[in-house]
Amino acid sequence: MRTDYHVHMAETGNLDIDYLRTYIQKAKEEGIEELGISEHAYFFQETSAILSNPWVENRRTLEFDTYQKMFNAAEEAGLPIKMGIEMDYMPGKEKEMKDFIDAHPFDYVIGSVHWIDDWGIDLAIFRDEYEKRDLKEVYRQYFDRVVTLAESGLFDFVGHIDVIKVFGYRPDDEAFLKEQYERAAKALASTNTCIEISTAGLRKPVGIMYPDPVLLQICKDHGVGIVLCSDAHKPDHIGYRYGEAIDLAKSVGYDSVHVFSNRKATVHPID
Repeated sequence: MRTDYHVHMAETGNLDIDYLRTYIQKAKEEGIEELGISEHAYFFQETSAILSNPWVENRRTLEFDTYQKMFNAAEEAGLPIKMGIEMDYMPGKEKEMKDFIDAHPFDYVIGSVHWIDDWGIDLAIFRDEYEKRDLKEVYRQYFDRVVTLAESGLFDFVGHIDVIKVFGYRPDDEAFLKEQYERAAKALASTNTCIEISTAGLRKPVGIMYPDPVLLQICKDHGVGIVLCSDAHKPDHIGYRYGEAIDLAKSVGYDSVHVFSNRKATVHPID
């Protein structure tokens, strides 16, 4: 089965059923059998207690009701779509995140690490910050957050688990990296939290898939499940280079993916 649960709409169009149809049509063309929309939670006024900084507040323009109404209209029209959300994981805000998640009928919830304190690690405007910091400490801080994200048990899967490499900055110490990967995989396995194999990295400056094959192998060895995703921000991104994602999954021994409905997972063969 081919899934794409990491898809966004608000940055390139309206949260309405007509624009949604363009995503669904593209998914059909790409052979995607399960499609989900998982808008960034920071867009919604209801998440201001979880994450707030000048960059986010400039983009916090929606109320959740607008999002919910789109899915209600899709259900009435018989359109096959799953409702998800991508939550910025913020340490210390677990209660606020849980309250927001529990208040809505999501099919799945993605937890992603985009921020180390006030540093947006995957934002081009903050790219120079990598030149000012010790890369080992950056990676340690990042994976600290991945570990506590997983341990929280709030999320169904982690988005782009090694997005910290987005601009190509990476410590030149394989043993250190494996240590970070191991502790992340153990935390994920302890709460049955999946990861995504995301083709988005192929469109980013780093030019390679998320996650690193070594990290993916370690996750497989610990029994961590996977979802296939494109992190699409426009319809053309859906299913982007999925053949390579499937090849990567199979190369470390995966032969199945997780599918979510009402926060419950089932396992299906990849093909």
